[in-house]
Amino acid sequence: MSSPRSSDDALLDQIGPALSRLRRRAPASRTDVYRNVVLNVIADSADEMTVGGLAAEMGVAQPVASRTVAACIADGLLRRAASQADGRRTVLELTERGETARSRFAAAQRETFEDITAHWAPEERIRFAELLIRYSADASAWARRR
Repeated sequence: MSSPRSSDDALLDQIGPALSRLRRRAPASRTDVYRNVVLNVIADSADEMTVGGLAAEMGVAQPVASRTVAACIADGLLRRAASQADGRRTVLELTERGETARSRFAAAQRETFEDITAHWAPEERIRFAELLIRYSADASAWARRR
């Protein structure tokens, strides 16, 4: 008979593979997912966001962030603007089209979440959403400390 501790360990060992499966099963194209991440990082930032800051926040090399930003600008999702704090710096801002794309993607993600969890009890859905949002916020704070 296994102890509760080994049962907990076995469950916790499944987190990494589960998160990997979630990433692989994103309902949108990989390009859409990546652009949505860029839009969310910029929109959620408390400070002005530069390409270098975006690269650091996403954990990618600056050329990768630069290419994605260039594609987002070409598609009308982002614009470059002068920093309000230092006019010599260029910052990134969402355009109206970028805000619309971000909202559309969030709506699709909510619909997917509701479809996947349709057989869950309402309180389970809400509790999972609360914990997932908390985990995301804590993961961001952890990444910034590193």
